[in-house]
Amino acid sequence: MNELPQAIAGYVEAANARAPERLAACFNADGTLFDEGNVRRGRAEIEAWARHTGDLYQSTIEPSGLEEADGRQKLKATVSGQFPGSPITLHFHFLLESGRIQSLEIKP
Repeated sequence: MNELPQAIAGYVEAANARAPERLAACFNADGTLFDEGNVRRGRAEIEAWARHTGDLYQSTIEPSGLEEADGRQKLKATVSGQFPGSPITLHFHFLLESGRIQSLEIKP
C-alpha cells in the first residue's frame, strides 16, 4: 500500500487511539464529515462525533489500500469493533486542502 498522506495517517492514528481532539485537529476549521447519513461541520461537531462513535463502537481502522481519483484520496480499510458484522470494509473518501482534511465521506 502507498504511504498515507500526513493528514490521513493522523486521522487513522487518532481514531485508533480514540483521541477525538487529535482526530478533529486533522480537519480544516470548516471541514465536514459525512457518516451514517449525517453531516458534521467544523471541528467541534467532528470531535463530538469521534467521541461518540469511539465510545459506542470501540473500533479500529486497518488501511488496506489508497488511490487517488477525482482529486480525492480514497482509503479502503478494514474496520473492527463492537458492532454487528464486525469486521467490515469501509471506504474513506478524503478531500485534502492545505495539508488538512477538508471533507471526509465514509461509505460501505
